Amino acid sequence: MISLEGQTAVITGASRGIGAAAALMLAQAGANVVVNYFQNKDAAHQVVERARACGVDAVAVKADVSRYAQARRLMEVAERRFGALDILVANTGIWEGAPIDELDEKLWDRVIAINLKSVYNCCHLAARAMKPRQRGTMILISSTAGQRGEANYSCYAASKGAIISFTKSICVELAPYHITVNCVAPGWVETDMAAGSLSDKKQRREILSLIPLGRIATAEDIAGAILFLASDLARHITGEILNVNGGSVLCG
Repeated sequence: MISLEGQTAVITGASRGIGAAAALMLAQAGANVVVNYFQNKDAAHQVVERARACGVDAVAVKADVSRYAQARRLMEVAERRFGALDILVANTGIWEGAPIDELDEKLWDRVIAINLKSVYNCCHLAARAMKPRQRGTMILISSTAGQRGEANYSCYAASKGAIISFTKSICVELAPYHITVNCVAPGWVETDMAAGSLSDKKQRREILSLIPLGRIATAEDIAGAILFLASDLARHITGEILNVNGGSVLCG
């Protein structure tokens, strides 16, 4: 059984979907969790209550992690309350896009800030917290779109592709400090973010036809990969891009 007892995890974008599932799975394994949210306070506090029911401590922290000062405050709460930061799950993200001739600068900047700058902010701060302790793990959430592109969502695909390159770069920098950095790349997942596409029966059938395993992932499927990478079972894994997509990345 995986045990994270005594460790502290910060999960960004954790009020719903993959982030919420990851926070709860890490809590079930014994980690204290910092549940970051930006808008949905009630949902974040529900995640906190469910985490506490697992016998660990948990706190919800509002922060727009695409802004450095707010990301810094999030990390400071984790260190002040729990004494250390052991696990970072950089999950914050949005799925928005437009055809390139309609993609304006405002949307481009918004997607890059939320999906990519937030990852830089959190990893920069986490590295500063983890290096003196000579241990830690960072798990960044990318996407299959970051590997094969996505028409009409070029800004999203670019942000997720950058996360993959970022992972492969900083994992080498941090390895001498016994800090691992890995990336989970989900495909289609049953979350609120994908509900608009997955609720359309025709589009859902088309999506399923491209997934060899023949089903849409749950948020828990992705959280399981995150838990594995956060555990000692993955202590010799760094710089890995773990695809959790039912094999769909092989078909695009």
